[in-house]
Amino acid sequence: MVPEGGNVIRISGTLLAVALLALALTGWRWSVASDELASAQRVIGTLSAGIESRDRAITRLKTENNEGQKREATLRLMQGKASAGALTREAHIQRETDANPILRDWSVTALPDDVIRLHTRPAFTSARDYLDWLPTRDKLPGARK
Repeated sequence: MVPEGGNVIRISGTLLAVALLALALTGWRWSVASDELASAQRVIGTLSAGIESRDRAITRLKTENNEGQKREATLRLMQGKASAGALTREAHIQRETDANPILRDWSVTALPDDVIRLHTRPAFTSARDYLDWLPTRDKLPGARK
């Protein structure tokens, strides 16, 4: 039989071994959790940077879109003014033509054949055809021909 003091030492040793094992297991789990936390923080940092980059891109695109819409509105306004000006000029020319019998008679007269020829273009099948046509298109017959 073992004296009672020996049981206490054996139980104390066992408890100490279990406590050390629990402490080692807790330290290992703490190390794993710490590594996982650091990894999660890196992922969060990467995702945050991606979100910030996306937000900057969205802001830039919205700004560019707004500027484009403003430019388009300005161009439409300018086009409207140009169209109105062209209509006004056309109406003025028509009034002047109608008011002057000499100008009216001249405006309804057919153009000379050479002028008509200058305004006609043949059907081109290639760029080469067009380039070959260019030097010959402005030739007019000599005076009084």
